[in-house]
Amino acid sequence: MMELLTSPEAWAALLTLTALEIVLGIDNVIFLSVIVSRIPKAQAKRARQIGLALALVFRIVLLSLLVWLIGLTQAVLTVRGLAFSWRDIILIGGGLFLIAKATHEIHAEVEAREEESEAASKAGAFFWVIIQIIVIDMVFSLDSIITAIGMAQDLAIMIAAVVIACVIMYVSSGPVAKFVAEHPTTKMLALAFLVLIGVALVADGFQFHIPRGYIYFAITFSAAVEFFNVLAKRNRRKAAN
Repeated sequence: MMELLTSPEAWAALLTLTALEIVLGIDNVIFLSVIVSRIPKAQAKRARQIGLALALVFRIVLLSLLVWLIGLTQAVLTVRGLAFSWRDIILIGGGLFLIAKATHEIHAEVEAREEESEAASKAGAFFWVIIQIIVIDMVFSLDSIITAIGMAQDLAIMIAAVVIACVIMYVSSGPVAKFVAEHPTTKMLALAFLVLIGVALVADGFQFHIPRGYIYFAITFSAAVEFFNVLAKRNRRKAAN
């Protein structure tokens, strides 16, 4: 442990991996912010806490099962010359779930339905939100940890990076969720991002890798435009009063 604490290479690996884990966690934060927006505020906060705690647990458990995890990348199914591993199948399933969920939410927003009959009983709605969070946490955790394994060799560094990233995700999730709830147009933008991320996960499952840099640039650019729209709307409202 002392060798790790005094090694410049270990600190460099920790900083790089933490930054990467934070970037990969953006998907999780966006999904959480959208998914909890349909339940009461008190339950939404608890759902976010449970979701991020599960994300941390899933990542640490997966890191502790490195041999098993590496086994998930070995082909188990071949269709027309295309080999699929368990990782590919999980990514495809998770990506399709994300696309279906985001599309359903977009449809609900466009149709402007009444909060799904008071969110179909608050207890049932809360339980359904947690189930969806678990499914997406598993998919994002798998993608995140396999990336981490490729970047660092020491388990302690990987766990430290994951814990730091999850703490930052927890701190940022509240303000992001509040902003999404207060500005309905940003929710539509977030849902469009989730469709994009779902497509990228499905593509990864079919061994067609879409560089994440393109996706995150599109998200950043669109978010910046939306931020200026919100700012302009607020300034116009102030000028009118």
